Amino acid sequence: MPPNSTTWPLSPHTEGKHIVLRAYLDAWLPKLGRYNKRVAFIDGFAGPGEYSTGEEGSPLIAIRALAEHSASIGEVRYIFMEGDEERAKHLAELLKSGRRVPIPANARVSVSPTKFDTTATKILDDLDGREKRLAPAFVMLDPFGVSDTPMAIIERLLGHPKCEIYVSVMYESINRFLSRPEFEPHLDSLFGSKDWRQAVRLIGEERKTFIYDLYQQQLKEAGARHVLRFELLNERRHVYTIFFATQSEVGCDTMKKAIWKVDPQGTFTFRGSRTASLMFEAEVDTAPLAQQLATKFGDEWVTIDRVLKFVASDATDFHTDHVKRKTLAPLEKEGRIEVDETTRKRRGTYPSGTKLRFREVMA
Repeated sequence: MPPNSTTWPLSPHTEGKHIVLRAYLDAWLPKLGRYNKRVAFIDGFAGPGEYSTGEEGSPLIAIRALAEHSASIGEVRYIFMEGDEERAKHLAELLKSGRRVPIPANARVSVSPTKFDTTATKILDDLDGREKRLAPAFVMLDPFGVSDTPMAIIERLLGHPKCEIYVSVMYESINRFLSRPEFEPHLDSLFGSKDWRQAVRLIGEERKTFIYDLYQQQLKEAGARHVLRFELLNERRHVYTIFFATQSEVGCDTMKKAIWKVDPQGTFTFRGSRTASLMFEAEVDTAPLAQQLATKFGDEWVTIDRVLKFVASDATDFHTDHVKRKTLAPLEKEGRIEVDETTRKRRGTYPSGTKLRFREVMA
């Protein structure tokens, strides 16, 4: 349920989501900001900008990522939407004062005291009317309930090729309203489909899996080439799932790297949707990745470039830094892969163009 006050305490699981956000922006800003005159960060549910316990909210985290970056970055347009008037006012005053984070010279900041669906529709209608493309954009959607994030708007955003969506989906909220007729229009809008009704006859984990599979499928149908989904757990209990939708293979791989870098803070951890293992770099077990690669490519000769392309995609929870030293090198030592030595200069290395094939991966 949404809090009643203007500010509220930061929860551990929200902290986890913010750590991933900062890690991704640290890579996203220089990648796109260096080669584009303008990029945009759009926060559809911005909140007041800070928590009652003193921590920074997503707007300040996003601005700080720019302020503390040493790379040469063009103009960054920050668009903060907040439907609660008091919270929007608090955020606007906080940003204007520069008390927490000074606004960098290359930032343009606006706070809109309106709901995401209303403001986003106006922005997209304006762009369509002028036959313009949205600048490369990272859109963060973190709603409290099941309304205000219609799939139709997400589809319009994804119609702009360099737009990425980072959305939190609260299963408990969906599950609570699943059998209540008055919420049917909201759920139809959320999924962009009436297929969610099939979940009503399911129970437990089967229902949750169906709901998340459907949402992932709908993001793909809305135009995303890659959709990542990862669960945030609090003391091994599922809290919510974050979906990341992008057209970019590089963006997909970068987001996975950001998630794996997060050191579990206190009681929260992350888990991917392709494997049952927790996503924590210091304890990575690449045996599942080895099996996925063997299943994908069989015993055909394949270039390292194709292997990396597969791993960068949403087909696996692992990222490209897991491939060479952590997966292929141990497999080669054990004789489980064969490498065409004419395609490289030194054993144990896999430069572009290296050809290899998998033998037996699982013992």
